[in-house]
Amino acid sequence: MTHQIHIIGGGMAGSEAAWQLARRGFRVRLSEMRGSGETTAAHQGDGLAELVCSNSFRSDDDEKNAVGLLHHEMRRCDSLIMAAADKARVPAGSALAVDRDVFSAAVEAALRELPNLEVVRERVDALPAEGMTIVATGPLTAASLASSIGTATGAESLAFFDAIAPIVYHDSIDMDVCWMASRWDKAAGPESTGKDYINCPMNKEQYQAFRQGLLDGDKTVFKEWEANTPYFDGCMPIEVMAERGEDTLRFGPMKPVGLDDPRTGRWPYAVVQLRQDNKLGTLWNMVGFQTKLKHAEQVRLFRTIPGLENAEFARLGGLHRNTFIHSPTLLDRQLRLKSAPRIRFAGQITGCEGYVESASVGMLAGLMAAAELAGRPWTPPPVTTALGALLGHITGDAEADTYQPMNVNFGLFPPVDPSVKKKVRKEAYTTRAKADFGPWLETLA
Repeated sequence: MTHQIHIIGGGMAGSEAAWQLARRGFRVRLSEMRGSGETTAAHQGDGLAELVCSNSFRSDDDEKNAVGLLHHEMRRCDSLIMAAADKARVPAGSALAVDRDVFSAAVEAALRELPNLEVVRERVDALPAEGMTIVATGPLTAASLASSIGTATGAESLAFFDAIAPIVYHDSIDMDVCWMASRWDKAAGPESTGKDYINCPMNKEQYQAFRQGLLDGDKTVFKEWEANTPYFDGCMPIEVMAERGEDTLRFGPMKPVGLDDPRTGRWPYAVVQLRQDNKLGTLWNMVGFQTKLKHAEQVRLFRTIPGLENAEFARLGGLHRNTFIHSPTLLDRQLRLKSAPRIRFAGQITGCEGYVESASVGMLAGLMAAAELAGRPWTPPPVTTALGALLGHITGDAEADTYQPMNVNFGLFPPVDPSVKKKVRKEAYTTRAKADFGPWLETLA
């Protein structure tokens, strides 16, 4: 099949871009190197849109949360990623979490049903010399292609470290010590019961010993050239948080607020939470426990957590180096490389951060390319919407000198009327966004 557009990368962004283009009748070649004998430091298999870190798409609240609003807007755009996530949903309180295998399979099945989409398992070593292209290779771009991108952009890619949390087998957790609850027993979503997390309680002495173990534990040693590479705060290794102060973890991933231990009727001093990772409920990931501890040290230390003394791990934590381009200076407002406008970039390689953000930028790149191929003018989403705010940040509104990976948040939106009271300000952002989103949606074909 002769393609009209070439998409490089079959992750969240590439899969979404391919869906938006192919379902509009355009001929798409989607290249994914996994499955061709190649892999990355973080992927476990070769499925399209494989989730390599958490299984959470974060909050699904579209009234008070920016990422929940992004979910809402993507669903209205017939997002494949959101449809697959809804199909693969597992209980996670007010968050949208998925069975990662069901999710990936749903994405791949939907794409393979499109007759004008060709999925090719191949490694692409250089930017194509001609033709419309979307580069959606993500933060784990192969070295050869990264070198080609560096040559084309005339600038070195920035880099940061991203960490992966461990996954525990449910039948190895001591439920006589742990209990099921969501914070404040808050239920959200059709799969939620209000008791969606496994909670492992710690008293003060246990917490302090655990924190000291994080500080003293045997960790990955980086090469000299990696020594000054920053971490992205959204995936901060737990031992790095521990270094920031005695109570940093208790105000972060080990926060006990709103979690009554049924054995005492009180909040513990600290809590380790586990979130369901698959539909069967056999796998549970340790929330916020991304780590650079060596594997043997993880097993030893994490088994000191009450309730996890006999824990068996389906996957241990890890660390990998992510790369992204300096989008505010390199890309135009349609995600096109200024020096070569036939090439668009999408997903985490642009400097957005998070599964949903990556997919949303892939969706926008696909919609932009579809408009260009059809000879139609492109109307950008309003900056008052989640899609518009995120796109604006990536393509020029961010401070170029300090550009770093960013999740969607209300700080990217134009301020609402200052007379709006603080307690309802989030609802003001989402109400305004939804009002502005409808007319823009009508401009799409």
